Amino acid sequence: MSLEKILAEHGQGHLIPLLGKEGGAKLREELSAVDWETVEAWKHPDDLSGKGRISPIEGLRLSEIGKNRTKYEARGLELLRGGKVAAVLLAGGQGTRLGSDAPKGMYDIGVTRPVYLFERLIENLREVTERAGVFVPLLIMTSGENDGATRAFLREHGYFGYPERYIRFFRQEMAPCVDLEGRLLLGEDGALALSPNGNGGWYSSMKRAGADGDFPAVEWYNVFGVDNVLQRIADPVFLGATALSGCACGAKVVCKSRPEEKVGVLCREDGKPSVIEYYEISPEQAAERDEKGELKYLYGVILNYLFRADMLERIAGEHIPVHVVKKKIPHLGKEGLPAEENGYKFETLILDMVRLAGSCLPFEVIREREFAPVKNKTGADSVETARALLEKNGVKI
Repeated sequence: MSLEKILAEHGQGHLIPLLGKEGGAKLREELSAVDWETVEAWKHPDDLSGKGRISPIEGLRLSEIGKNRTKYEARGLELLRGGKVAAVLLAGGQGTRLGSDAPKGMYDIGVTRPVYLFERLIENLREVTERAGVFVPLLIMTSGENDGATRAFLREHGYFGYPERYIRFFRQEMAPCVDLEGRLLLGEDGALALSPNGNGGWYSSMKRAGADGDFPAVEWYNVFGVDNVLQRIADPVFLGATALSGCACGAKVVCKSRPEEKVGVLCREDGKPSVIEYYEISPEQAAERDEKGELKYLYGVILNYLFRADMLERIAGEHIPVHVVKKKIPHLGKEGLPAEENGYKFETLILDMVRLAGSCLPFEVIREREFAPVKNKTGADSVETARALLEKNGVKI
């Protein structure tokens, strides 16, 4: 079927006259790559409002981890030394909220010396690889906006001591934006208006880019975010515990400090493991306690997941929910950000992959040792709080 017929079939006839004008060849190429199933999602968005029956989930607590640490660590080291593990760094964002236009991983939180977010994460990973005696593949997801700058920065800094042969970059795939009537929008430059397809798109983006092709033995992917400077990556104890549990997925969690803490909560939804946002639980439910006096909905996720490769292959062919988000989108014929929301963006979320996995091991970690997110310049989860926690953990800043 011709592109013109496809456009007409999907209600995008307004773009047909542009195909023959200046820039039409580039536009035609972009349109040929559009996932029309995603674009059509604006008509019938999934109900993603926490509609299922929510119930607590059992997790692996610190006391039990301590009792079985030797066993878990031995299994984890075996997986690492067998080339069965890869680390996936989600680094597609910019440091906008920190007052920087550069990739977020380039942000310097040092006081007496430069200490970059990328540097801290790679040094955390190196602690494990030195103990295991092997390097693990480090797959770095960038975006179209920051890919070049990220590659250049890491190359300039010698990848902070990590061997380049174990590093692969891949760009996050983009999804087209539509107006409130579902018509594809053109950006200010006349090309399709695109936005990142969400952190749930990491696996499809990695596969499409072939970033995993050089590491066919990998059985587990440890996926983590760029902004937690205490993140423990390829942790052999976490690896071993998840593998021995038989679960297809593992999630590092911290115990919530209070019922209303604004973190995603790992629980069950209709009997399946699920991560739901803090605002999807009623205040009354969030405050429920068990017979020991602990919160029933205790586990806050920190964006550090283990996914089994065969499970990822299975769910790749399934329907991962598409979140349709109403946004202000700059577009052709209007400079800058519109005053009001004028369209929809589409994204998939990694938390939905946990539900599709079918089984998940919540793995408790000590907050002060493994959770220091840098989301804001000051206040909670900020540069200030991360610096304090780094110093508390013996890191010179």
